[in-house]
Amino acid sequence: MKTTLEVVSPVKRKIVVEVEPEEVRRKVEDTYKSVGKSAKVHGFRPGKVPRNILERYYGAQVTDEVSRNLVHETLPKAIEEAGVYPLSPPLVENDVLREGEGFTYSAVMEVRPEFELKDYMGLDAEKEILRVSEAEVEKQLGEIRRANAKLVPVKEDREIRENDFASVAYEGYEDGKPVEGLRSENHLVEVGRNEFHPDFERELLGHRTGDTLRVSVQFEKNHHVPKLAGKRVDFRIRVIGVKELELPELNDEFVKSLSVDFETVDALKAKIRDELTSREEKRVERDLRRRLLKKVSEKVEIDLPESLVEEEIDYAVAMVQQNLTRMGSTFEKAGLRKDKLREEFRPASERRVKDLLILGEIARQNDLTVDEAELEEGFRQIAAGMNQDPAAVRSYYEANHLADSYRQRLLEEKTLNFLVKGANIREVEAVQIAAEEE
Repeated sequence: MKTTLEVVSPVKRKIVVEVEPEEVRRKVEDTYKSVGKSAKVHGFRPGKVPRNILERYYGAQVTDEVSRNLVHETLPKAIEEAGVYPLSPPLVENDVLREGEGFTYSAVMEVRPEFELKDYMGLDAEKEILRVSEAEVEKQLGEIRRANAKLVPVKEDREIRENDFASVAYEGYEDGKPVEGLRSENHLVEVGRNEFHPDFERELLGHRTGDTLRVSVQFEKNHHVPKLAGKRVDFRIRVIGVKELELPELNDEFVKSLSVDFETVDALKAKIRDELTSREEKRVERDLRRRLLKKVSEKVEIDLPESLVEEEIDYAVAMVQQNLTRMGSTFEKAGLRKDKLREEFRPASERRVKDLLILGEIARQNDLTVDEAELEEGFRQIAAGMNQDPAAVRSYYEANHLADSYRQRLLEEKTLNFLVKGANIREVEAVQIAAEEE
C-alpha cells in the first residue's frame, strides 16, 4: 500500500491510497470463493458454479464488496501513516476496481487547522471592581416580599394605576380579521411591567372595571413571537376587574415564616448580600476571562473547520428544541424555522469554535491536562450542588457518554485560569469597562 498526502486547504487534507495489484487479486479471489459457496445458479450445485459464471451473475456485487473492504481495511492505516486526525468521516472517492490492476482511492477529510499562536501571556486586562450596593439588597428583599404577596381585588371603585393587575378580555385583529391565537376571555395583565406590550398596558391606565376600549399596537420587528413580529394589531379590550398586590410586612415574623434558617430581617439581609456577592464574583471572573480570550482571538486568524461549526450550531438548535419541549411547545407552534435559527446561530458558533481551538492550542503548548483527581473534584462539586452522591453523578455521566465532554470543559476552565494568572490585571470601575467595550 502506498499513501500520498495532499493539502487541499488549511482545514482539509486529501489522502490518496494505492493498493498493489496482488492484494487486489487475492481479495477478489477470496470474495468469489465466499460467494460461490452459497450462490444459486440454475443448473449448478452450490459450491460448484464455475468462476466465469459467477462473474456473469455476481461480478458487480463482488467488485463493490471488494472495493468497500479494501477501503475499510486500509484507510485507518493510511490515516495513521499520514499523521492526520480527521474531525469528521472522510469523503471517499475510488476508481473502478479491475482484477489484475492496482486499486486507487482518495479520502478527503477535515482536520484541525494549524495556526501560529504567540504573545498570549502577560496581556493587559481590566477586571471590574466588585460592588454590592444596599439598593441591590433592598431590591432582592422586595422580590422576596413580592413572591409572598397576595393578589386581592381593589376595594374602591377607582381607575387602573401603574403596577395594578387588570383582568381583561381581548381579541386582536389585523386588517379587520381576527388573529389566530390572539384572544382571551380572562387574561391578567400587570400594568407597567411591559410583559404583554407597553402600548397595550399604557392604554389601560385610567380605565375602570366594565370599560371597553380599542388599542392599536405596533409589534417590534424582533418580537419574541415571530407571527406578530413587525405587525400592527388592533385590540378590542374589556376590563373585567382590577387587583393589587398586598405585600407582607417586612419584620422578623415574616422572615421566620420563610425558613428556619433565619430569625431576623438583618440575618436575611446578610444572606442576600452573601449570595449577591458570590454571584457577582462569578460574573466578574467570567467577564474578565471573556475579555482576555477576546484579546488573544483578535490577534490570530484561523480557518474554521465547517464540521466543528455545524456541531456547535446543532447544539444550539437542540437547546432551543429542548426548552420548547419543556414548555410543551414545538418549532411550528412557536413560529420558528430551523433553517433561520441555524443562520442566526452561525456567527456565535464560529466565535465559539475559534475560542475552543485557541484554548486547545494554549493547553497543548503548555502541557495542560485534567488528571483523575481534578475530574473527581469536578464531579464532587456537581454532586454537592445537586445534593447527590459523587459516584452516582459520575456513573450517570459515563453511562450517557458525557464524561469526556465534561473533562474537556474542565480543561477549558483550567486553560482560562492559566491565561488569567499570566495576565496583568488592573481593577477598574464597571462604567469604565462598559465605555471601553462600546
